[in-house]
Amino acid sequence: MTAHIPTLSLRDVETPQFVSAIGEAYEHYGFVIIENHGIPQELIDRFLHQFKTFFAWTEAEKHRFHLKGGGGARGYTPFGIETAKGSAHFDLKEFWHIGRELPEGHPYRHYMADNVWIDSIPGFRETCIEMFDTFDLTGRRLLTAIARVLKLAPDFFEDKVQLGNSVLRVIHYPPMPPNPAESIRAGAHEDINVITLLLGAEEPGLQVLSKQGEWLSVNPTPGSMVVNVGDMLQRLTNGALRSTSHRVINPVSDRAKNARFSMPFFLHFNPDFPIAALPSCVGPGRPEPLPPILAEEYLQERLREIKLK
Repeated sequence: MTAHIPTLSLRDVETPQFVSAIGEAYEHYGFVIIENHGIPQELIDRFLHQFKTFFAWTEAEKHRFHLKGGGGARGYTPFGIETAKGSAHFDLKEFWHIGRELPEGHPYRHYMADNVWIDSIPGFRETCIEMFDTFDLTGRRLLTAIARVLKLAPDFFEDKVQLGNSVLRVIHYPPMPPNPAESIRAGAHEDINVITLLLGAEEPGLQVLSKQGEWLSVNPTPGSMVVNVGDMLQRLTNGALRSTSHRVINPVSDRAKNARFSMPFFLHFNPDFPIAALPSCVGPGRPEPLPPILAEEYLQERLREIKLK
């Protein structure tokens, strides 16, 4: 029987069955598909329409929104920059980053750059903020179930992520060039953050590496969300929940002519949260835990590895 990534409904998030199922999925695959996630389709369509407009602009127009020296933290990152850790070939994608809006004088503004807005696209700022906030709330809802998987209070994560350095990324994978050489749309990698919530994975290409070393295709139903464990959560749980290698392979035949758009939301801990293995995840028969590290220090270390710093 071929292994497959489980599908759950967020409507059941408070049930013991959901908690058991997501815990098992994250232990074995590090990934789960979530239906009925609650992000309105109207908002998704409105948000994506803005970026289809932007990515259709000329290179010169798009580069006006690229902040040189900003490490890709906000605004536009051009095609051919991000490179999977350990890879000699850059990914075949360009993207835009939106971060958390903080008031003037907030102590975390030191860690979070100002967002970049496109005034010539009507409603751009308002729609981006609405989408960021909606993703953020959905992620925090999922974390209540993950806390229960770990035998913690449902609100355990709330004061650790409510001001996290989270990022909403909008990715454009252009139609494939005639000869892509050895580059692929996204090289094999693990995510840095706590959990990643991904919309737009219906177009084939996303694959997850199983414990047996087999690449499993992730095939969500239209409108559903893919949610995976990141390295920060793996480190917090001392490996009990898996941050799994995944990639986006190049399409074949007629699909090579299609652009691909996806929207991952990288949910992060608050910058000054010390990531240290939970006591319940340490002990006989378990790996030796890694030393504690502040979330912001870990983030910067990993950004350098993927050439965004």
